[in-house]
Amino acid sequence: MNIQNTIETKVKEGFLALYNTEIPSVEFQATRKEFEGDITVVVFPMLRYKKGNPVQIGEDLGKYLVENVEEITNYNVVKGFLNLVIDDVFYTNFFNSIYADAAFGFISPKADEKAMMVEYSSPNTNKPLHLGHVRNNLLGYSVAEIIKASGKKVYKTQIINDRGIHICKSMLAWEKFGNGETPESTGLKGDKLVGNYYVKFDQEYKKEIAQLISEGKTEDEAKKQAPLFVEAQQMLLKWEAGDKQVVDLWETMNSWVYAGFEVTYKNMGVNFDTLYYESNTYLLGKDVVAQGLEKGVFFKKEDGSVWCDLTEDGLDEKIVLRSDGTAVYMTQDIGTAIQRVKDFPDVGGMVYTVGNEQDYHFQVLFLILKKLGFDWSKQLHHLSYGMVDLPSGKMKSREGTVVDADELMLEMTATAKTISEELGKLDGYSEEEKNDLYETIGLGALKYFILKVDPKKRILFDPKSSVDFQGNTGPFIQYTYARIQSIIRKATFDYSKSVTIELHEKEKELLKQLELYPETIQQAAANYSPAIVANYTYDLVKEFNSFYQNVSILGEEDLDKKVFRVQLAKKVADTIKSAFSLLGISVPERM
Repeated sequence: MNIQNTIETKVKEGFLALYNTEIPSVEFQATRKEFEGDITVVVFPMLRYKKGNPVQIGEDLGKYLVENVEEITNYNVVKGFLNLVIDDVFYTNFFNSIYADAAFGFISPKADEKAMMVEYSSPNTNKPLHLGHVRNNLLGYSVAEIIKASGKKVYKTQIINDRGIHICKSMLAWEKFGNGETPESTGLKGDKLVGNYYVKFDQEYKKEIAQLISEGKTEDEAKKQAPLFVEAQQMLLKWEAGDKQVVDLWETMNSWVYAGFEVTYKNMGVNFDTLYYESNTYLLGKDVVAQGLEKGVFFKKEDGSVWCDLTEDGLDEKIVLRSDGTAVYMTQDIGTAIQRVKDFPDVGGMVYTVGNEQDYHFQVLFLILKKLGFDWSKQLHHLSYGMVDLPSGKMKSREGTVVDADELMLEMTATAKTISEELGKLDGYSEEEKNDLYETIGLGALKYFILKVDPKKRILFDPKSSVDFQGNTGPFIQYTYARIQSIIRKATFDYSKSVTIELHEKEKELLKQLELYPETIQQAAANYSPAIVANYTYDLVKEFNSFYQNVSILGEEDLDKKVFRVQLAKKVADTIKSAFSLLGISVPERM
């Protein structure tokens, strides 16, 4: 139990003993720098349960805590804030208990704990991954790692949108204009090659529309009657009918795309435990609709279409089966969710990492699954996130104006190289070491810039400002880690023994920040927010740099103090590395 939990228990006990009244919770905040104390209890919320002067209530509780909590040595009350002074011994004991714990902050899953499945990426097979996918992948992967660290088993998954009119457009364009070219013959990654034909389709399709309009058709008529579009629709019908020639081409072009995706995922540092393909799941859910009709969850309209009436829940009516018996996206999402729990019976909840334009879709999906009576539907979460914009403006896949994920990662590495060379701190590095470092810094900058922001917020991403060695950036934190490694390399004495010293205020502040790490992981998991871990790490680094500037480490003459400070620096570095691993970011040993 950390000190905050101990104090909360004792404040509740004290309130009951002093005023014969129970309070449900206790509000804390960090003690302001100008007052003595390590942690502050906010008294004002307690006035709802006990009328009175907040200063007097603070005094009463302060006296009670000093008498009943061994770790609290003193207190002071400022208006409605009770500032508590914690004994140094508590912090040194805490530090000695975590120093050798390589898994500090992490909890191992319990055998009977239900697993979570986290879905992310979920690309279409007609184009490469782009900037929007980068945010999706980084968020999904990080949330999965954080949930795992919080004590749950996690399955990482994606559903690949490998069927439909979009892939037929790329296939048709390749057939007509490709002259048999392949990734091998062009030297292009497979996803890039297929994406080029998606753009080519759009270019040729627009020409046909313009021609039909010039012949007197309306724009709507031209879009529907353009020969390319009609052929793409026919190709989709052939695919659904199992036409061998179409299916063979579909398998070939998708295999090119998967090979390309694999390279991008590897470079991005994300992975998956299991994959689902829409070509296998698009018929799922129809049997569930039939069961739902029997239960009265769904109803049938005169034209034979099946709907779910959600008006009593503040939503609208939602179609789950068309009048011709074909499924809609909602149908297959219902079926896929149920299939996943059949495939992995220990799954007790799911996280869907999908952009905020799908907020309503997931609200409806979760509600329908709840009405169908699935217990695990209470543990479904839509990890909704905002778009990523660039200074240059909006992206459109079919027009070829997307920011390609591979190119973005290369640009980040190049930006890191330029800035690192300007700083001129890489003497003695081999070319290979330099290139590895540029990649570590560049990708760290990209990931941190995206993950430090609350997922719901829209991001304007500026590659250059993200690779800054000052401020709230990945490289600033990586640089601090590397600085600590330099200190450790220079510590040629034995610093393995446990010591008890009188703490410098900067040491105490740093220990207080370390103590927050386990709770930070739990909070980030509960909120599905890597930003909580990212900003905790920045606060830890700021606290370390203040300590480093104010306290001598290797120059300290007192051996016990020197030992403690090297140990403290090492634990901070270990915690930075641990926290950054949850964000999928590497840290360099030297910079």
